[in-house]
Amino acid sequence: MTDIAEKPDVAPPLASAARRAQVARRLKKRYAAEARFRFLGLLAVSVAIAFLVLLVGTQLIQGVPAFLASKLEISVTLDPAKIDPDGTGDPKVIGDANYRDLLLSALQTRFPEAQDRRQRRDLLGLVSTNATYDLRDMVLAEPALIGQTVTISVYTDDVVDLYRKGKIEVGDPDAKLSDFQVQALAQLEADGALYTTFNSALFVNSASREPESAGLLGAVVGSLLTLVVTLGIAFPLGVAAAVYLEEFAPKNRWTDLIEVNINNLAAVPSIVFGLLGLALFLNLFGMPRSAPLVGGLVLSLQALPIIIIAGRAAIKAVPPSIREAALGMGASRIQTVSHHILPLSMPGMLTGAILGMAHALGETAPLLMIGMVAFVADVPAGFTSPATVLPVQIYLWADFPERAFVDRTSAAILTLLVFLLLMNATAIYLRKKFERKW
Repeated sequence: MTDIAEKPDVAPPLASAARRAQVARRLKKRYAAEARFRFLGLLAVSVAIAFLVLLVGTQLIQGVPAFLASKLEISVTLDPAKIDPDGTGDPKVIGDANYRDLLLSALQTRFPEAQDRRQRRDLLGLVSTNATYDLRDMVLAEPALIGQTVTISVYTDDVVDLYRKGKIEVGDPDAKLSDFQVQALAQLEADGALYTTFNSALFVNSASREPESAGLLGAVVGSLLTLVVTLGIAFPLGVAAAVYLEEFAPKNRWTDLIEVNINNLAAVPSIVFGLLGLALFLNLFGMPRSAPLVGGLVLSLQALPIIIIAGRAAIKAVPPSIREAALGMGASRIQTVSHHILPLSMPGMLTGAILGMAHALGETAPLLMIGMVAFVADVPAGFTSPATVLPVQIYLWADFPERAFVDRTSAAILTLLVFLLLMNATAIYLRKKFERKW
C-alpha cells in the first residue's frame, strides 16, 4: 500500500480570487445602493418636515397676533334725556337711542380739543363700529344703569389694532390714521386707557363684517352639529355594511362588484358628493339649504366608504380561532358576531370612524355646493338652522378685503388644526388602549 502524501499548502486558484473580487464589488454596490436609499428616504422625510414647519410656522406668525386685541377703556354717561326721555322704560325706546352720540360725548370729555367735524369723526374712528351695539345691549340688559356713569372696555377699530401691533405704519395707504388720531392713541396709551388683552371675541362672537368683532363661535357650533349628523348616519351604516360583507355576504361576482365600488367611492373627489347632495337632498327632497342636517348627510356619504374599509380591516384582524371557538361551543353566527367579533374589532372601527370624521371636518367643496358658503351672523340653534363650518369660514375670511382678516384667517386655520390634532390623538389613544395583540 502506497502512502498517500499530504497535499502541500498552495495559493488559491486565480478563478477563486476573481470570484471573491466579484463578490466584493457586488457587496460594495449593494451597500452603496442601500446608502443612497437611506439618504433619499431621509431627504424625503426632511423635506416633508420642512414643509410642515413652514406651513405651521407661517400660520403661527400670522395667526398668533389675532389672539390678542386692543381695547379702549372709556367712561360713558348714560344720559336719560338721550336714552329714555319719557322715563317709560320701554325696551324699544331704549334700543333706538343714539348710543353713538353717547360714545362721542365720552371721547370728547377726554379730548375737549376735538371740536370740528373731522376730529369728532376721527375720535369715533378709534373704536369699533360694534361698540355702539355693545353699549346698547348692556343698557337693555340692565336698564337701572340709565343716569349713571359707567366705565366700559370696547374693542378698537381694526386699523388701530394693526397699528399698535406694528402691522401698518402711519404712511401706509391702508393705515387711514390722521395725525390727530396718532396723538390721541399715544395719550390714551400713556394714561393706561388703551391696552392689549386676549381676544375673547374670536371665540365668543359669530361671523361679522368688522374684523375686530368677527368670531368663530358660529362656525364651531355649525361644524359640531354637522359632525354629529355625519357620525350618527355613517358609523352605524358603515359598521353594519362591514359586518355583512365580511361575515354574511356570499363570495360571488356581486359582492366583488360591491367591494370594488366601495374602494372606488373612497377615492371620488369630494365635489362629486356635493353635487349629489345638491341634486338629491336640496332639489329632490327640498331640505333646507345651508343647514347642518344637509351638510351632515353629504359628509356621511363621503365618510361611509372610509368607515366600511376600516371596519372590514378590523374584522379581518380578529383571528379565525375566535370564530371557530364560538361556533364550536354552539353559538350561532349572529351570537358569534355580536358577542365576540364585533367587540374585538370595535377599537379599529372607532379609529376608522374618528379618522373619517377628521377628514369630513376639513372638507369645504361639498359644503359649498349645498349653500353653506352663506354669511351667517347668528349661532345656529339646531340642525335645520342656517350655519357654516370652520373650513368655509376660513374660505370666506380669506376673500375679505380688510387687512385684519389675514390674521383672523390664520387664527381660524390654527383652530381647525387643533381640532384635527385632537381627533387624530383620540384615534391613536383608542387604538393603543383597546388594541389586542394576537
